[in-house]
Amino acid sequence: MTENETRENKILLYMHAGSGNHGCEAIVNSVCHMSKKALVVLTNSEAEDRKYSLACVKEAPLCELVQERHFSKHRIAHVLYYIWRKVKKDPESFLRYRYRAAFGQKIYPLAISIGGDNYCYDTMIKDLVLSNKAFNARGTKTVLLGCSIEPELFNKKEWKDMLTEDMNRYHAIIARESMTYAALKQVVPEEKLFLFPDPAFTLGKKELPLPEGFAPGNTIGINVSPMIQDNESTKGITMSSYQALLRHIIKTTDMQIALIPHVVWERNDDRKPIAELYEAFKDTGRVIVIEDATCEELKGYIARCRMFIGARTHATIAAYSSCVPTLVVGYSVKAKGIAKDLFGTYDNYVIPVQQLQSVDALIDAYEWMSDYEEDMKKHLEEVMPDYINKALKTGEEIERIWNCIVKK
Repeated sequence: MTENETRENKILLYMHAGSGNHGCEAIVNSVCHMSKKALVVLTNSEAEDRKYSLACVKEAPLCELVQERHFSKHRIAHVLYYIWRKVKKDPESFLRYRYRAAFGQKIYPLAISIGGDNYCYDTMIKDLVLSNKAFNARGTKTVLLGCSIEPELFNKKEWKDMLTEDMNRYHAIIARESMTYAALKQVVPEEKLFLFPDPAFTLGKKELPLPEGFAPGNTIGINVSPMIQDNESTKGITMSSYQALLRHIIKTTDMQIALIPHVVWERNDDRKPIAELYEAFKDTGRVIVIEDATCEELKGYIARCRMFIGARTHATIAAYSSCVPTLVVGYSVKAKGIAKDLFGTYDNYVIPVQQLQSVDALIDAYEWMSDYEEDMKKHLEEVMPDYINKALKTGEEIERIWNCIVKK
């Protein structure tokens, strides 16, 4: 049986950026575990996915991987497609080249866009829209899964009409937090909208041996990323704030500090600001660095922290889902929406990086979390079982949509 002949029995996942972003890895990993159907992942980096949990050679792969084509590796093709696009007014041609491995003679009945925060970035919106069009043009039903979308995008002149048309092209949309869901209700019929927590709330964990200096139950996990540095309102305030926070924790507590990366792309690598922090405090004997690992292994470290302060959404999801009191240093709707759904408000639970006007702001936010540490832990322990069960409904909805499509 050829690959084309088996496509009608498989679901395609696309817009997967690669497992070097362990948030992307966590979403796909979780969807694979909750899906009853065979999944094919169209990936930006098959090499990354084979390095971590999706298709590690040490274990049975969770899914089938298909590598996207990159124009950067085929410059002649890039020139030819550019000319074709200009002459024929065919913007989707770039996507057909990129996704050629998914566009055979037989179609996939269902293609799922791994949503996350993709629509939060202006640079990605046109590719998302073109991808949705290209799959629909071939007769494939599309689903946008686990998404966060900035509500104001639907009011911006340059995006409003394009996004409204795009959202309505999806067969179904699963928002991962209520702020996005409320915005989508203004432009999409409610019958195609669903509100389920991020699939990564269901992610399993693997507990590797703890490194020397990690005190179980008395270590605060810290994650910082270049992304929040890019969104800071005052140049340099992010690192100054984190350095002031570490000094404060070392001076006022006996806790150890674990610096934990969650994205390790060369172009966007948490290990760079983490290395800067470690160099500043390594001589104290109170600060350690967790090395790169799979999303499940990183969750295993985060779950053994006493508290957690994180910039990467899925690092904080790993903490929340492990009932670890968490402060999010965020910059978009995703952080606010998830915190609001968990606690009823995002005030005090999220500190937008844009509000870091002085180094005291992050310390104040940490002190608030410290004061309410036990209350936060108790609340998470009470709500998390039901929250995770709701996240599992993503798998049930995928199954329902599949059955609806194939029966037709």
